[in-house]
Amino acid sequence: MRHLSFTVAAVLLFANISTTLAATLQGTVVGIQDGDTITILDASRTTHKIRLSGIDAPEKKQPYGNASKQALSDMVYERTVTIEYDKYDRYGRKVGKVLVNGMDANLEQVRAGLAWHYKKYQKEQPAEDRLEYGRAEVKAREEGKGLWKDAQAVPPWDYRHIR
Repeated sequence: MRHLSFTVAAVLLFANISTTLAATLQGTVVGIQDGDTITILDASRTTHKIRLSGIDAPEKKQPYGNASKQALSDMVYERTVTIEYDKYDRYGRKVGKVLVNGMDANLEQVRAGLAWHYKKYQKEQPAEDRLEYGRAEVKAREEGKGLWKDAQAVPPWDYRHIR
């Protein structure tokens, strides 16, 4: 009986750990919807919509919306990427970090001033990413990069409610 209790406890512990680990997916980027959403094609020829985690880019009709989309395209389009994800959004998209040649494309969007660090969901990020994305946004603001050239830049989460 003692052995059984240990086994059950070990299974429960493993189950809790495994639900917090990120899954990975690799594929070629075949579409860029905007500055924080891409489509990839995996080795089995299945497409996956990916929402970049930790960031929120300007909507297409907002200032810098097209620039954000173009910058993401320049980084990842037709390239092999690895997606680290651990959830799906309400639209069924995988939400994850996009890595191209080891570079974090999500973070690069923030560094370029073409996306906000999405603080509403920052608790879902690993602590290191949360700090790095936050610092990147502050630095982009201070340097007036991208959308930060506009002192009155409207965050996309506010813009979506205005429309």
